Amino acid sequence: MSILIKSIRIAGFRGLENIEVELEKTTVLTGMNNTGKTSFLKAIQLALGSRQFISQDDFFIRGNDTASKIIIDVLIIPTGKDGERVEAFTDGWERLFTTNRIQDDGVNSFVPLRTIVSFDKIKNSYKAEQSILKTWGDFLQNNKNWFDSDNGIKIAFNFDELPFFYMDAQRDILEDTKLRNSYLGKMLSKIEYSPKDIKELEEQISGLNEKAVSSSDILTTIKSTLKGLDSAMGTSSDGIEITPFTKKIRDLNKGLTIYYSDNQDSFSMEYHGMGTRSWSSLLTLKAFISLLTTNAKKENSVFYPILAIEEPEAHLHPNAQKKLYGQINSIAGQKIISTHSPYIAATAELKQIRSFYKDTQVRCGKIDIEKLKSEELRKINRQVINSRGEIFFSKLIVFFEGETEEQALPIFAEEYFAKTPVEMGLDFVGVGGYGNYLPFLRFAKSLNIPWLILSDAEYDVVKSVNKQLNDSGASNEGKSIVFLDNGNNFEKQLMADGYSDEIKQAIISSENYRNDQHRQAKQDEIAGYDGAELYKIITENKTQFGPAIAEQITKSAQPLPLKIVALFVKIKSILEISGD
Repeated sequence: MSILIKSIRIAGFRGLENIEVELEKTTVLTGMNNTGKTSFLKAIQLALGSRQFISQDDFFIRGNDTASKIIIDVLIIPTGKDGERVEAFTDGWERLFTTNRIQDDGVNSFVPLRTIVSFDKIKNSYKAEQSILKTWGDFLQNNKNWFDSDNGIKIAFNFDELPFFYMDAQRDILEDTKLRNSYLGKMLSKIEYSPKDIKELEEQISGLNEKAVSSSDILTTIKSTLKGLDSAMGTSSDGIEITPFTKKIRDLNKGLTIYYSDNQDSFSMEYHGMGTRSWSSLLTLKAFISLLTTNAKKENSVFYPILAIEEPEAHLHPNAQKKLYGQINSIAGQKIISTHSPYIAATAELKQIRSFYKDTQVRCGKIDIEKLKSEELRKINRQVINSRGEIFFSKLIVFFEGETEEQALPIFAEEYFAKTPVEMGLDFVGVGGYGNYLPFLRFAKSLNIPWLILSDAEYDVVKSVNKQLNDSGASNEGKSIVFLDNGNNFEKQLMADGYSDEIKQAIISSENYRNDQHRQAKQDEIAGYDGAELYKIITENKTQFGPAIAEQITKSAQPLPLKIVALFVKIKSILEISGD
């Protein structure tokens, strides 16, 4: 039996004007840069941890208006052994929260916490007020926002048994060894030995120091020379000691050096890259929490740590990222991870993913696994996430059926927008056949990622695509589809639009020639190909001719294909790109 922070609501903090995010025991935040993932983590820290970082820049700004206060609500619920919600808190948690903080709706108990941060003009500083809400209402009810509800009863709620830990992307085990307030430093300061062990260890250290000095001519000479201090100070004691090894057990942590070895050599951490050092720092946090958890069990006390971790993948290769996610997931308590790694996102469970997307405001999407069958979830995992993990971080996704589009569209896009698709946050994704749109649509819609479809226009294809739109709940979003002309696939559309010369030139440029005479003969032959012959060649070698054809079209004096331009106009509208 345990607890869970089930939901976080935030208003007026940094770029988060008004948002609610439901959490799991491990939650993975995905989305592009500057969509509010770090702000979300800092908001939790503001409610449950340190508030010392607050400044005027942390208040939401729209135009010339700045929010007068920051409001953060936290909903804590009791859970059972399998993490499912139960009706009541255990005795231990009930004693901690007290009946003054625990509310119920007639069936389930919960603790609704509110933190309000504002500027105190009298004290010229920022103040935080904490209270317990009377209930946990809807996010929006009768056109009334959640933050307009009654603030409840003012009661502080800083619980040592509910500690908050924050690790940013700049973590480094070398820095941890130097800082007493790092998680490693805190553990080292708590090292304890019995009096018997201390005596034995210090005797062994003393013997090591004597042996090290007596075995070294240099150290012996230094010691003998420094004994000259005795006469200057008028002392009759031994005076000088040289201790290559620390003399007292209490000083062991001061000279701590961590070594990491492979199969051949052992090197100090300072010689390892940032990936190993960052990973090591995270693992020391895991060790620290494990120590605290063990101590809580010894005291028969409730304990539930909250961890916020930024970019655990920093400096790590893909396999290491997957392994690190598993290590974080196994840490006691609740974990909220912000990431830009498709490998971590793909390793997480679908129910753990929360996607942040920013347009006019920041929104958070999730896949509602309760509404999908197991086979539907399997298709999202297998067809979308396992092969296209990068689309977790898309600003806009364009779906299509075939290989030619996948090769050609990025080239056309760079020509049209004068930017690469990567710069725009634009992903072109082939779904591998016109019957495979549904899991991709469910994925994009659930995570609030805008999408478009460029579709072939054969009768069966149009019928299938419309059905998949309906099944995904997007039947009213036909405006998000650009169909090619009736009966055409992508290759036929290019030919119908009058690009036969460019297609021929693409074929000519792709051939290998023995000599100039062979080149001329082949060019004359290709120049005489009719439409059926051209179509056969380019459809049998799509990956070869897709980019070649697109490059020839962009080099020519001809405008881009009309259907492609229609698609790009929709992209401009969604991404709010100005210009012709």
